[in-house]
Amino acid sequence: MNFAIVGCGLIGQKRLRSLPPGDKVVVTADPVLARAEALAAQARGAVATTDWRDAVAHADVDAVFVATSNDALAAVTLAAVETGKHVIVEKPAARNPAELVPVIAAAERAGVCVHVGFNHRYHPALQKAHELLESGALGPMMYIRGRYGHGGRPGYDKEWRADPRVAGGGELLDQGVHLIDLSRWFLGEFPYVQGHLATFFWDMPAEDNGFLFLRTARGQVAWLHATWTEWKNTFSFEIFGRDAKLHIEGLGGSYGVEKLSYYKMKPEMGPPETTIWEYPGEDLSWKVELEAFKKAVEAKHPAPIGLRDAHAALTIVHHVYAAAKAGGA
Repeated sequence: MNFAIVGCGLIGQKRLRSLPPGDKVVVTADPVLARAEALAAQARGAVATTDWRDAVAHADVDAVFVATSNDALAAVTLAAVETGKHVIVEKPAARNPAELVPVIAAAERAGVCVHVGFNHRYHPALQKAHELLESGALGPMMYIRGRYGHGGRPGYDKEWRADPRVAGGGELLDQGVHLIDLSRWFLGEFPYVQGHLATFFWDMPAEDNGFLFLRTARGQVAWLHATWTEWKNTFSFEIFGRDAKLHIEGLGGSYGVEKLSYYKMKPEMGPPETTIWEYPGEDLSWKVELEAFKKAVEAKHPAPIGLRDAHAALTIVHHVYAAAKAGGA
């Protein structure tokens, strides 16, 4: 497949590195021409431009990676699908659920595949955990407890993620949507939503901490915390069934070695039977995700993680933001 990359920052670079042999990037676009040119040079032969409209309309492009700031995600995706292109758009796919409504309609009219980059589903520990869940190894599901956070860096409060006009929100929208998406993947929909937003440390108009209490119609719970004041980068996702517990820790790199622990309750209870899988080395989730996207395109199947998944996650976030604005969160 031939790709365009719109947004040539860190994620755009990761998307380029995820391409398998035979696929190529033919055009790169970024408001900063030097960034687009630098990525085009890495792609060996790609054309660089500052106009994303030229990139998505390029005749040789089959699919578009949309890796912009949040304020442009929906607009670029909409333009791409209207020209018949398939799309991988980075999470959260828009600043709010309303921005996604016309994109969903256009993608369904065009019959194209639009995948949302919730790449955490493609980490091996989470893939194995979902496999164990599907096998019935956990028994009936009870609840999830998730924590995800980092501590930022000098000047973080001046970056675009700290500006709700550009980002759409703060940490709940940034890393929190990964926790929400994973919770939906394991437990399903959450008609009951409560949350609390706080700005404890950073001097910014967006929250640096988001707390969520989500409940399914069957009474299962997800208790989630996303934070920009986690001074040691942390990812922890615990899944509790009546018969066993799964604990995913780390995502590689600064988050520590990715690990899945399976704690199987004995009939007599007491200390559980424990099995641990570790996944050191390179983060391959981006490559595995791209492979799943390409298979869906080739088979003319729906996207593995579609715009309606993003809309559901954004609806939860929007509920908490609306409640906070009204003085209730």
